[in-house]
Amino acid sequence: MNTTILIVDDEDNFRDGFKQYLTNKGFNVFGAANLTDARKLLRENQIDIVLLDVQIGKEYGPDLLDDINLTRPTPITILLTAYGEVDMAVAAMKNGAFDFMPKPLNLPELEKRLKEAEEMMQFRREMERYWTNAEKKFDFVEGQNPRMLRVFQDASRAAKAGVSVLINGETGSGKEIIAKYIHKNGSRSSKPMVAINCAAITPSVLESELFGHEAGSFTGATTKTQGLFEQADGGILFLDEISSMSLEMQAKILRAIEDKKIRRVGGIKEIPVDVQIVAASNRDLKKMMEEKTFRDDLYYRLRVVDVNIPPLRERTEDIPELAAFFIKYINRERGLNINGISPQVLKAFQKYNWPGNIRELRNVIERACILCLGDTIELCDIDREIAENSY
Repeated sequence: MNTTILIVDDEDNFRDGFKQYLTNKGFNVFGAANLTDARKLLRENQIDIVLLDVQIGKEYGPDLLDDINLTRPTPITILLTAYGEVDMAVAAMKNGAFDFMPKPLNLPELEKRLKEAEEMMQFRREMERYWTNAEKKFDFVEGQNPRMLRVFQDASRAAKAGVSVLINGETGSGKEIIAKYIHKNGSRSSKPMVAINCAAITPSVLESELFGHEAGSFTGATTKTQGLFEQADGGILFLDEISSMSLEMQAKILRAIEDKKIRRVGGIKEIPVDVQIVAASNRDLKKMMEEKTFRDDLYYRLRVVDVNIPPLRERTEDIPELAAFFIKYINRERGLNINGISPQVLKAFQKYNWPGNIRELRNVIERACILCLGDTIELCDIDREIAENSY
């Protein structure tokens, strides 16, 4: 689709001459001699670039910027200035104008500025698409990366089959997000998904957390308590960082999965449970099996379907969509109104290594949203270590 340009200038010869010149260059071009006609053309057409004279008869050209800024995606505005109007142009740029050029126009320079404006407009269209997607579905970002699309395909199939799933990925890469996706898209979505971080609980407490306990089974156990297996009955039990489990606990988990029964700590009665197990690890379980620190039988029992999440540094094409998703979420959560992110920031994001993966990206964006003085996240709003990647 050809780029569409609107020329707003009250000089007929100038407007008509440049309209013909730009048409010959392959642009779709509209002309307006006043702000009323310009507003009508903006409403009725998808305008990409506006060449806007600062002084249009008795009208002040930058007054059109309010209308331009309300258009989505917002056109790129290049102000056309006569001698002595530079200060007005600079002030207008603070209200959203992209650039300004002095009259008479230098044609090679104009073509250079139009090319830059086209690139910026392409960026805005992409961000508008990501923005729209973030509005439509407020749960998961599948992105464009082929490996990540495969992750969601495998997770969808595992959800429908209701089988055990082993999710592998670095810390912060989104393992729990995939577990929630499996829960939402499977036959168990109406039942609970119960999650536990196995690395955060001592082995002695972990057994009680998972299987529950009877009153009097240990000091402080004054009442009978259901464990997470029982709480997740009919739904999903998400065992995060399962690699941290002791071999003894691994054996008990394996038996519970195979028998579909559990016994509370201090109890003698076997209790039937129906749970789909989704486990996750940020460590290499195959290597742990070789080192005899993870049970082979449990590994293969969990790994009916295995899902391998790529780190964020290997799926940087998904960062714009993820950024739009997080901004929408943070706006809603914190009552903010951030509606954009500069291309320089996205460039920095896509060149940064993201050791903390998606979790780090979310935290960086949340901080930027809080510190942002305008409605667009700029380089000054993000950590210097990340901003330096834009140069």
